[in-house]
Amino acid sequence: MLDDLDRRILRQMQASSSLAGAELAQRVGLSAARLSRRVERLRDQGILRGPRAVINWRALGYEVEVSLRVTLDKTQTRAFDDFIDAARAIPEVIEIQTFVGRVDVRLSVIARDMPDYQRIYRDQILALPHIADIEALMHVARIKSDESLPL
Repeated sequence: MLDDLDRRILRQMQASSSLAGAELAQRVGLSAARLSRRVERLRDQGILRGPRAVINWRALGYEVEVSLRVTLDKTQTRAFDDFIDAARAIPEVIEIQTFVGRVDVRLSVIARDMPDYQRIYRDQILALPHIADIEALMHVARIKSDESLPL
């Protein structure tokens, strides 16, 4: 599926996502036109999902992050759909993951400070539909957060 040249391109893109096309082409030993065709093929295959901005939300004044592990009332046929639709509408929910097991959903919630978190929790999180149980885990430190792959 991927050849050595594709892997070189992806490694360079992971290492420095802000590289201009000409510089990336030079680093991987291709002409700009050939690099462009390769990158387009990687996008068409769904390997590259496109560029994205990674925002440091702490720099914007958000100092608190909490993971909420939620168990839903699965006797309700639309429990997952209703819950996820409502959770998506909360701006401070920055990630939603679903699981198979005791915990059904994990939400990552950011807040400016603890009073702001309490307001979000009381007014918005607890109003989400079909919650059977909820557990909050306060983030202390992020040890590793890396989406790059060993190519």
